[in-house]
Amino acid sequence: MISWLGEGDAFPPIERALVEPNGLLAAGGDLGIERLIAAYRHGIFPWYSDGQPVLWWSPDPRMVLIPNEISISRSLRKTLRRHDYEVRTDTSFREVMRACAEPRDGEAGTWITEEMASAYGAFHDAGYAHSIETWIDGELAGGLYGVAMGRVFFGESMFSRVTDSSKIALVHMARQLERWAFGLIDCQMATAHLHSMGAREVTRDNFRRALSELVNYPARTGAWRFDDDLFN
Repeated sequence: MISWLGEGDAFPPIERALVEPNGLLAAGGDLGIERLIAAYRHGIFPWYSDGQPVLWWSPDPRMVLIPNEISISRSLRKTLRRHDYEVRTDTSFREVMRACAEPRDGEAGTWITEEMASAYGAFHDAGYAHSIETWIDGELAGGLYGVAMGRVFFGESMFSRVTDSSKIALVHMARQLERWAFGLIDCQMATAHLHSMGAREVTRDNFRRALSELVNYPARTGAWRFDDDLFN
């Protein structure tokens, strides 16, 4: 059985998460800023569909990416050298979320509900959630968004309208986070795409141990700005 969260209830220990479905820990509660801060600090994230209560997850294993382990393919390096794009940060957070919520090939719906979009918009306004955006010819071509706590970035979703546009955002973010001494990018669930970019699976215990140290560094809140020479 999973826990049902009432107002003000703390999350149960992540070790109580179910094996099937993998990582389901609790249901209920809200998506307020304090609740989200508590969730991410403990390696928990919300993921649910319209018509469901808020569902909270902490899967085992966990896919992570160490910033200095980002893998850049030969074709992507050519794209980066052309530099016919612009990477911006935190200029169009809500637009990035809307783009991430658009239906994908073979998918009927999205987990980024209106409730989620509103909650993370407020989280962004509070300085915790960030968007990394690839702009081409003045148009938003791809990007990603997520949450920063201490020296951990928790990736939530990414989208691409132009080939490699989400990858451009990811590799710029990894390079900048390495400069900022971030130790971990949380990718949540395993995908072949993330694996190809250098991400790997770790046990929930190992993830928790790394998280317990990294989230306690001073937070880099407020709007982000990346260095201009990341790929010069």
